[in-house]
Amino acid sequence: MTVSDAPALARALYDARRTRVPIAPFTDADPTLGMADGYAVQQELIKLLLADGDTIIGRKVGLTSKPMQKMVGVDSPDHGPVLASTVYRDGDTIPLGEFIAPKVEAEIVFVMRERLQGPGVTVTQASAAIAGAVAGMEIVDSRIADWRIKLADTVADLASNGALALSSRVVPLSGIDGVLDTRLIGMTFTRNGELVDTGAGAAALGDPIAVVAWLANVLGENGVALEPGQVVMTGALHAAVPLTPGDVFRAEFDRLGPITIRVGA
Repeated sequence: MTVSDAPALARALYDARRTRVPIAPFTDADPTLGMADGYAVQQELIKLLLADGDTIIGRKVGLTSKPMQKMVGVDSPDHGPVLASTVYRDGDTIPLGEFIAPKVEAEIVFVMRERLQGPGVTVTQASAAIAGAVAGMEIVDSRIADWRIKLADTVADLASNGALALSSRVVPLSGIDGVLDTRLIGMTFTRNGELVDTGAGAAALGDPIAVVAWLANVLGENGVALEPGQVVMTGALHAAVPLTPGDVFRAEFDRLGPITIRVGA
């Protein structure tokens, strides 16, 4: 990919986000594009979005489960920013018209208490820097037509992030009930009261806190840190489910409690 390609590809994604009209995969035109190319485009896209007045309030990590890594053909996660304009709260209605082809995933989200920067961050150090865990749902969306994504496509497209819904309850990792082992947090996921799927924290890299350590180390290579108050989305605990108008999704997490979203027109 030439130096001039990244801004042009980022502009195409930016326009697709604005118009809700998807574009062809970049990897169709150039199958040699890889992860580094995807991040080059992502950085240019972030510049455009921040210039519009948006802000980064955290990070999402994707491809944290073995089945998803196998599907895309990688052996490590990817990451992207969480933008303030994309955050919803428990009970909110998600406007379907704001997306192209949205799907929903339940996942464990952490809130940072201390600044954390790699390299060399361990799981123990990551745990000590986390304020607590929150029940969350990610709305994944693709500006690439029909979700025909390869690695470079999804990385460029902010790791296919669309929006985030968060519970208001932050559960400390340690307290009177002992240490919260986020690997063992079970989750049930329902649509309109019917069970759709189940999951557990260990689906995310074997340990959601390991996701935070991985992210801190990867960001640290570029001099970027996780900052106090930022959120870290640690990856889906189950297969993504498409949204349709009128749906009510509810994820109930052991220890963390429930979170519900409704799907609007």
